[in-house]
Parts: sequence; C-alpha cells; structure tokens
Amino acid sequence: MKNLIQQLKNMNFNEYEAKAYISLVKQGTVTAYQVSKDSGVPRSRIYEILDVLVEKGIVIKEEIDESIQYSPLPVDVFLQKVQSSWIQNFQDISVSLKEVEKIENLSTNRVMTLKDPEMIISYCQTLLKKAKKRIIISMWDDMYDVLKEDLEEAAKHIDIKGLTIHVNNPVSTIETHRPTQFTEALTSEHWFILSIDAQEMIYGPSLEARNLAFYTNDPVHIYLLEDYIWHDVLVNRIVKGSNEDLDRWIAIEREKFFEK
Repeated sequence: MKNLIQQLKNMNFNEYEAKAYISLVKQGTVTAYQVSKDSGVPRSRIYEILDVLVEKGIVIKEEIDESIQYSPLPVDVFLQKVQSSWIQNFQDISVSLKEVEKIENLSTNRVMTLKDPEMIISYCQTLLKKAKKRIIISMWDDMYDVLKEDLEEAAKHIDIKGLTIHVNNPVSTIETHRPTQFTEALTSEHWFILSIDAQEMIYGPSLEARNLAFYTNDPVHIYLLEDYIWHDVLVNRIVKGSNEDLDRWIAIEREKFFEK
C-alpha cells in the first residue's frame, strides 16, 4: 500500500488525495465518512480532499438516497486519462524545451561530468538516436551489452565504426579487438568511448567500476579520442594480418616508453 501511495504522489497527488482515491477504488460508491474511516484521512479534511479529486475529474460526486456519495472513475478509465495527460504533457514539454535550447547561448566547448549511471546510459542512448552521419565507438562487453539494442537500431541507418572487446556478434561494421595481455588481464579497466558526427562524445570507465563519465562537444577532445580509436583499429588490423608476433614486440616497446 505504501508503494501505491508513493506512486500516486509521484503523479501529483498529495498523501491524503492518494489515500482517499485508493479507498474509493477499494470500496466503490460510499460517503465521505466511509472514505475517512477507511483511509485514515481526518474527517476535518475529507470533504476538501474529495472536492479536489472531483475537480481533477477522477471522482464523481452525486446525491444518492438523500446523501452525498462519491465514486471513483473505473481504474481502466483513470489509467487511460493519466496516460493521455502524460503523453500530451510530454509532447508540450518537448516542444517548449527544444525551443528554449535553440535560443539558449550555450558554451560551444565544454566538458561535463556525469555521475549517475541512469543518466550516463540515457545520454548514450540519446546520442545514438541523434546521430546523422557516423558513430564511432570503443567499448568492452559490459557497456556494449547495455546499449546493444540501441546500437543495432542505429546501425540500420548509420555507419558505426570502431572496436569492441569481448563482445560476441557486434554490429557487422564494428571490428573485434584481438586478445592481448591488456584485454585478458582481470585488472584492466573497461573504458568506453561513444562519438557521434564528430560533434558530441561520451567517454568513461565501466559503470560497474565507477559511476562516472564525461560528456563533451569540445572538438579537441573529440578529435584526439576518435584518432585514438583509429590508431587502435589500425594496429589491430596490422597485427591480425601479420605472421609475426607483433603483440610481444608492442608490449616490450610500450613498457620501454612508459618506464620511469
């Protein structure tokens, strides 16, 4: 019951309104006194609360047998009313916010930190839907699996390039990274990069490791990280096409380069 009350409160009911409406759904057509007794809404407030619900159009007030009684809308009708209202509100907000966004003078070069996992995923999904020309990615399996459906949908309309690591059956235009000491090490951090149209990018570590990512529309960031992915793709192609043990040579040279 507490969850249901909270869900109604999330739909712009206050607590008394939620309790009164739930009571009516349970009881059917009853008097204000019966609603108050069942719901726990004080008798001093019950008429005010029921009048609000009547004004919202979800409760019907009528005189029956010389007494004022109240009836809830049938649940299916109530849910349809809520859904229609939500959809219309969503459409109105979308138009208004996009108009504001067009005229808002936003900084052209920015890097924004995202710390909520749901927000990070939503940003990624939004970028995939916005892409018009190309998508470039570098992803381990954990992040790819989260975005798999969105990537496959985007691939129907736009070319997706880049690399995946430990991903089974990625989008056909994306290359699979060869196994290396780095990709097979349990301690390796699973970074991801998602870039669209060379205009917007999100990058960061695995969400399982840290709830952190960065959004940017800064062309320098985007150029450097897209170029990093291209070099990774290029090395991957060279090593796969060679008969020599280039991975060992690369590992030795890397160690030399980064040694203190």
